[in-house]
Amino acid sequence: MSEIRLQIDGKEVKAREGMTVLEAARSEGITIPTLCHHEKLEPFGGCRICIVEVDVRGWTRLVVSCIYPVAENLVVRTRTEKVDRIRKMILELLLAHAPDSPDLQNLAKTYGADRDRFEKEASFCIHCGLCVRYCAEVKKKDAVGFIDRGIRKEISFIPEIAAKECWNCKECFPLCPTSYLQAAYVLTEALAFPSSSSEAVSEE
Repeated sequence: MSEIRLQIDGKEVKAREGMTVLEAARSEGITIPTLCHHEKLEPFGGCRICIVEVDVRGWTRLVVSCIYPVAENLVVRTRTEKVDRIRKMILELLLAHAPDSPDLQNLAKTYGADRDRFEKEASFCIHCGLCVRYCAEVKKKDAVGFIDRGIRKEISFIPEIAAKECWNCKECFPLCPTSYLQAAYVLTEALAFPSSSSEAVSEE
């Protein structure tokens, strides 16, 4: 693969063809925040928190760094007034759904986001898709998926698969930035398989 030279925050960075801006930045220790990215998963670009500014043929654009490919002589800025303002807005919207998320609270401090700016609609799921994609792409089990669309979209475990696959796995739990996933699974177990859930509680 050919080597590509670009500039990130004033620093010359060497990258491989096919890398994303996020990968190139991280390879040089440059921090770009993410919520829906995982190195074992295909890029998703869902949360938009990794947005950056790039100069392309004299034009400045906002792009999602986890899916935007590197290019020769590309100029990238990871912290500008506009970038920070957009990240702040995204965080304030997400905090309306998951106000107690440690990951969101930490980012809110960095970008000065107000957790109480928008009326709470506490679904606790921010639709990052990490659990759904990890189960499908890494574990190949498809035990959890999205249901509904738009503002009603939520994650749900598939009871028939979850009963067999999830109890001894739970690798997706630590991926969840809101800790909602564990609660959703326990609820699914309790509703669909009350006997196994009660046995698990008694063993503890």
